[in-house]
Amino acid sequence: MPLRRAGSSPALGTILLRSMPVNLKPPASLPVVAGVRLATTQAIKSKHRDDLTVMHLAPGCNVAAVFTQNRYPAPPVTLCREHLQKQADRQTGIRALVINAGIANAGTLGAGLEDAKESCRLLARLIKCRPAQVLPFSTGVIMERLPMQRYAAGLVRCVDKLAEDNWLAAAKAITTTDTVIKGATATAHGATITGIAKGSGMIHPNMATMLAFVATDAAIEQQQLQRWQKQISTDTYNTISVDGDTSTNDSFVLISTGKAGAARTSGEQRALKTTLTDVCAQLAQAIVRDGEGAKKLVMIHVHGGKSCAVCRRVGESIARSPLVKTALAASDANVGRFLMAIGNAGDGFDPKAVAMTINDTPVLQGGGIHPHYNEKKTAAELKKEELTITVHIGNSNSHALMQTCDLTHDYIRINADYRS
Repeated sequence: MPLRRAGSSPALGTILLRSMPVNLKPPASLPVVAGVRLATTQAIKSKHRDDLTVMHLAPGCNVAAVFTQNRYPAPPVTLCREHLQKQADRQTGIRALVINAGIANAGTLGAGLEDAKESCRLLARLIKCRPAQVLPFSTGVIMERLPMQRYAAGLVRCVDKLAEDNWLAAAKAITTTDTVIKGATATAHGATITGIAKGSGMIHPNMATMLAFVATDAAIEQQQLQRWQKQISTDTYNTISVDGDTSTNDSFVLISTGKAGAARTSGEQRALKTTLTDVCAQLAQAIVRDGEGAKKLVMIHVHGGKSCAVCRRVGESIARSPLVKTALAASDANVGRFLMAIGNAGDGFDPKAVAMTINDTPVLQGGGIHPHYNEKKTAAELKKEELTITVHIGNSNSHALMQTCDLTHDYIRINADYRS
């Protein structure tokens, strides 16, 4: 399908039109979470849709976050870390998040940091809190400054229309090249969990490139929230890769408002953590299903390495190999590319122990071609929209999951035309 863009404004200020993502539908509704109010408006770059979001939190909320490991973190990331440290030191509590799409405010040095600080000061005045109680987030084109005059006016409009039932609008307003809004929800022992995310390109651990905001009305103590969030991030958002690049702006925020009370038993706590993980897993996989130009979802399970870290390296090597991903796009049963990618993963396993299947169809054994390999059957499996690649690299109980997609012509078109 040819790439077309609606309207004539810059790419991130328009709605991207291309082939649909892999078996992904937008959420029909996203339930409210008591203690969180949201609003959106057009303020940054787009003339066709909202691109500024405010999330207002009731007093007493606990907030945990993890961020990009890129050595050039965007100024909003730097400021978020500083403000969250004040929360950890019990100097303040987080009262609001402000998120803009279209401009990443990254690579903007001191001027960009001042813009991020000003965004916090502006919102703090409007909702009557301290600037350190506001967390700023940006996503979009790197090395562009925020239009602070439009930004300020947009904050006023957002604060005037804050409401609990604006989750769907927020899910749309935080997107960039996404073709489908990403949201998920669940309940656990009377607690509601609602989350939204954005991400489509520049996706790879650590973290996978994205913004994600998940809130629950369950009461979760701050230190426990932070422990849970780090584990959830490892098990979900850090298992996805679209193109092998990690952004300057990655952020995953987990919010506990406490309005529904705390889990009463250890079993209820385990169920709550499991449900939080499930919601984040849905959001993470939605990002891969909506990978730029993606036509296939690929689940990579690696077993048997000396450690889970070894298994993860093997999975990542497969997931980020352009040669593997273009073979997947072409449904080309060139399985030597998989062997090459596995071999590039370093030590920690015996190359002669490697075996692999594609949708239960054997392709590798003993570090070479499987004796019953059938190229025609393998090619038929590769034509499917959803693939499971299982790799055994030894006999231990270690395991890792990576989720990726194919690399198509559309990916090149989208990114070549990104700012046009």
